[in-house]
Amino acid sequence: MKHQIHRTFFVCMYVCLLLACTTLSAFPDWVQAQSEEPRILLLVADDPVAPAMVEYIRRGLRSAENRNFEAVILQLNTPGGTISAMNTIVQDIRSSTVPVIVWIAPQGAMAASAGTLITLAGHASAMAPETSIGAASPVGSQGEELGETLAAKEKNILRATARSLAARRGEEAVRLAEDTIESATAVSAGEALEIGLVDFIAADLESLTAQLDGFTVEVAGEPRVLNTAGASVETFGETLIESLLAVLSNPNIVFLLIAIGVQAILIEISSPGGWVAGFIGVVCIALATYGLGILPVNWFGIVFLLTAFVLFILDIKAPTHGALTIAGVVSLIVGALVLFNSPSVPSFQRVSVPLVIVTSIFIGLLFFGILLFAIRAQKAPIRMGQESLLKRTGTVRSEIAPTGIVQLGGEQWTAELAEGEDPLPQGTLVVVERIEGLRLIVRKAK
Repeated sequence: MKHQIHRTFFVCMYVCLLLACTTLSAFPDWVQAQSEEPRILLLVADDPVAPAMVEYIRRGLRSAENRNFEAVILQLNTPGGTISAMNTIVQDIRSSTVPVIVWIAPQGAMAASAGTLITLAGHASAMAPETSIGAASPVGSQGEELGETLAAKEKNILRATARSLAARRGEEAVRLAEDTIESATAVSAGEALEIGLVDFIAADLESLTAQLDGFTVEVAGEPRVLNTAGASVETFGETLIESLLAVLSNPNIVFLLIAIGVQAILIEISSPGGWVAGFIGVVCIALATYGLGILPVNWFGIVFLLTAFVLFILDIKAPTHGALTIAGVVSLIVGALVLFNSPSVPSFQRVSVPLVIVTSIFIGLLFFGILLFAIRAQKAPIRMGQESLLKRTGTVRSEIAPTGIVQLGGEQWTAELAEGEDPLPQGTLVVVERIEGLRLIVRKAK
């Protein structure tokens, strides 16, 4: 009977706890349902258009739909990116059940290349003062100009997409949208507003939400009037992985990862047995490979980078030490600049020249230091076996007349006087002249 009471008590407690948790989890939604204050979700996309941005925007739109936000504001500042990532973002925006307002901000920002079509995909669009939009001509994966046939195909597809997205904005806006692709035309915020390519110019969020209030947009084929007066704005943050992947689209970071990764792997190869250097090297190279897959690079630069590290290794065996290290530093600098800073690569995706030079010189000095240690090790006296005892100084432990005991380091040896030496009392310092079997031939130290 007592056990049944205890069991009933615990069951009741469990049910009460479950009901309490359910009520508390539903409470924020209930409060929101009772509140008349609209909510806006702010997404901040401030990187090249890449898979990391795709995932971030997709998560944000999904969150806005699940939590019944009034609208989503996508604050955009991008130099462009891959066509595949752009197409995915455009599709996600157009299929969203929550109105998406693309806002090119802050002042000085741009929606270049792929960012142009993302802006056109928004249910409404705005630009901050001193921003720009356009220059959407397609280029190859290495930043180079496409061949005539391939360029025609890519441009026709993008122009068709731009026409469909800008059709509601009038003929002049459609013409400008096509020109951004065909002729890489770019316009300022004022020019874009005048032509109708965007709906508003807003310097800050407060101005933007005020202008959006009462504005009619078309979502999923149906008109919807935005209610943004007094709306609260909630910023949607990136996950750690998304932030990391966004950082990897920076050419300076990619270059440093390549330099650190190759160097760590070379250290692991030169002194095997550990795992830390090899692990760091593999991780750095893997992350750099992801970045190289996003950035428009000239892969011919990899040849110079590999040549540089080969020269560093060969310098250890070369008779003229230092010459190959200097050649390796020069090859490393040339390789990095060819990889990232070719004429066809956009200027905003180029690596810092001072960073390349300083890093290359540092790596060269590091390898030169390793080279000096290697040379010193080759010339160092033997530290193992009986040969290591020659010319060493010891102390007499028992009188040598003509034999006795000598303390040498942490060992005691049988010693014999060298020819012409007088008997040596205990405590006398002696020098090992030669070794005969297990006996040391010693003479008095000067």
